[in-house]
Formats: sequence, structure tokens, C-alpha cells
Amino acid sequence: MSPEDPFALMARHLPKPHRPRAVSCFVALGDSFTAGTGCAPGESWADRLAASLRARDPQLTYRNFAEDGATSEVVLDQAGRALQLEPDLVTVICGANDVLRTVRPDVKAYADTLAQILDRLRETLPGAAILTATSPEGWRFMELGPRTRARIEDGIRRANEVTREVAARRSVPCLDVVDHPGLADPANFSPDGLHPSAAGHERAAWELGQVLRAEFGIEIDSDRREKQ
Repeated sequence: MSPEDPFALMARHLPKPHRPRAVSCFVALGDSFTAGTGCAPGESWADRLAASLRARDPQLTYRNFAEDGATSEVVLDQAGRALQLEPDLVTVICGANDVLRTVRPDVKAYADTLAQILDRLRETLPGAAILTATSPEGWRFMELGPRTRARIEDGIRRANEVTREVAARRSVPCLDVVDHPGLADPANFSPDGLHPSAAGHERAAWELGQVLRAEFGIEIDSDRREKQ
């Protein structure tokens, strides 16, 4: 057998060209964080991601079903509407209101509901890119009494634990924001100390874009660089 052409051998071992994954329909599910409460139209992180995707595909379909105050049960209803659009990119970020809207958070119920949401999306949209995230475990710029703060922080911590677990079991990437340095910067928060400012949404869009690129090969156009 004649030896293989050395140029052919080199070609076989060269890195394959990167082909960005196309997105024709992006649907965002969640609560006020995704809805962009307190932001001007177009300033939320989901709007920013959609604008970036639309720059690559002007025909992109984008729907943001997120609602201010939505619990995971409400997001489960949002998922039903999302499926009708057959999206190839879905973001699901919830859980904070399952803690904030009650003095006795039922974290197991939240875990079960999040599992239903992700299972329903995965079963109906097997080829879709699905992404979730944890929630901040403390809002240092929001005025809270010590007991209320302790209760909320404990509830969010437990909710984040199950978010990571439920997502990992389904191979759904989860952006973990708990220790992000941006949470210490007041410029990233609106005056209420809870919701992100325009700068906070810009930063969130950049971070989520990095996950989409790394996990799914979805290119998000952004000139932003992470601040130290």
C-alpha cells in the first residue's frame, strides 16, 4: 500500500471550519428579569440578543413571553405558547418569584415545575438550544430587614441548587450568576435595587451570549468585553 499523500494527511487533521449555528426563532420565557421591567423598549437583555440575532438573519422571529411577577407555574404556561412557534432557541429563567412571593417557599414544587418546563421543551423541540440561569442570592442595593433578607437569601440559594440540578440532568446549560462581580456594582441596578438597569441588561446579554456561543455555536454580535 502506497503511503498517504502528506498533504492529504495534514488536511484531515486541520481544524474544521467553524459554522455558526443559525437561529430562525428565539423565544424568551421568564419573569421581570427577562421581561425587562423598568427598562426602555429594546434595552432588556432578551431584546439585545434578539437584535444581535436579527442582524444575522433579518427574518428572525422573536417573542418575549416573560411577565413581571411570574412564578415557575406561570412560566410553564408560557412554554405552551412558545411551542406553537417551534423555536430553535429558548431561554428559561425563573424561580426568584417562587421565593419572593411567599414567606414559605416550596422549593420542591419549584424543582418539579422547572423539570416539567424543560422536559416539555426538550420533548417537543429536540433540536432546540435551551438555556437557563440561576438568580442572585442577595440584592445588596435593596432595602430589606435582616430577617426578610435572611429568608430570601436562603430561599434563593435552595432554588438555585435545584435549578443547577434539574438543568444538569437534562444537559441544559445554566449560567450561574451567583458570584458574578457585576452584582456589586450599583450601576447595574435600577433605582429599586432589584431589577437591572440598562447597563445591567447589557452585561447580562453579553454573559448569556458567551454561553450561547460556547455551548451551541450561536454567534452573538457584541463589542462588549467583560469588566474586571
